[in-house]
Amino acid sequence: MTDPLPSGSTIGILGGGQLGRMLSVAAARLGYRTHIYEPGANPPAGHVAAAVTTAPYEDEAALTRFAGAVDVITYEFENVPTSALDLLEAHRPIRPGREALRISQDRLTEKQFLRDLGLATAPFAPVGTAAELDSAIAATGTPAILKTRRFGYDGKGQVRIDAPAVAGAALDDMAGAPAILEGFVDFSHEISVIAARGLSGDVACFDPGENVHEGGILRTTTVPARLGPAQRTDAVLLAASVLNRLDYVGVMGVELFVTPQGLVVNEIAPRVHNSGHWTQNGCAVDQFEQHIRAIAGLPLGDGKRHCDVVMENLIGDDINRLPALLQEPQCALHLYGKAEVKPGRKMGHVNRVQPAQK
Repeated sequence: MTDPLPSGSTIGILGGGQLGRMLSVAAARLGYRTHIYEPGANPPAGHVAAAVTTAPYEDEAALTRFAGAVDVITYEFENVPTSALDLLEAHRPIRPGREALRISQDRLTEKQFLRDLGLATAPFAPVGTAAELDSAIAATGTPAILKTRRFGYDGKGQVRIDAPAVAGAALDDMAGAPAILEGFVDFSHEISVIAARGLSGDVACFDPGENVHEGGILRTTTVPARLGPAQRTDAVLLAASVLNRLDYVGVMGVELFVTPQGLVVNEIAPRVHNSGHWTQNGCAVDQFEQHIRAIAGLPLGDGKRHCDVVMENLIGDDINRLPALLQEPQCALHLYGKAEVKPGRKMGHVNRVQPAQK
């Protein structure tokens, strides 16, 4: 068993967005400092961190200095270049581990991992050529979604195919990038489980939340989700099985479709997750503190929910609703400190809380 990270130690975070920002706040509450590594200038996480390194992931000297200034390294997004991780791992532990990153960085690898674990997924097939796309459509049927295998998020890097006749145009949109075709799943709603695993192998899961997306971007997460007791148990056990197979350390988001035939895994995210923001006002220990506890070797907190919550993302011009939101009772506001408003850009979120229903 590794000794817990001493108070006053520095946690390095790769990525300086809102997730890094909220991780930094949680770390400070537990007596830790954070050091952000982010290629872009003036990142939101830099406003609340003890130190910031502004450098590209290809800058080996900057990466080496960063590693020397921290005690453990974590990340707020999946697409950190392998070369940077190789260099950093030679100096400091990276938590969660590299295997989870390797799997989640490639949609095909992720689907194959989940299938090998015995979990249900959407039908899928790799696509690199027009002939492979035709074969994939024959296997999955239409409608289907053609996605890049890497680097897609918030609805980016994917095209819907409603009929075989438009397959060629969809493939052109991939611009030569390796792709995967995913068949549609007949589901009633989507849920996600925010789960954590500590250094000692203990696992703690938050209540599943029910997600609604608009334009490929998460709009709301509602807790409790519409689930029966057996479904709720299955969702938590499924998430725990993924963490245990990966020997995972930290928080993970596991997105699931609810279908008449059972739960179908959509994707996994090896980090704190947008659909877990409700925990900030619905639990004594939120997902960000839980992640810091896990990677620091501290005991995991109790993720029990003490109220009902609806989390709403504030996207783009939603930030103009700020005066009205500040007047709402039982509405907790979380802003990310982003100076520029852009369409589709997450500017913050609100958690609307109510007493838990029996």
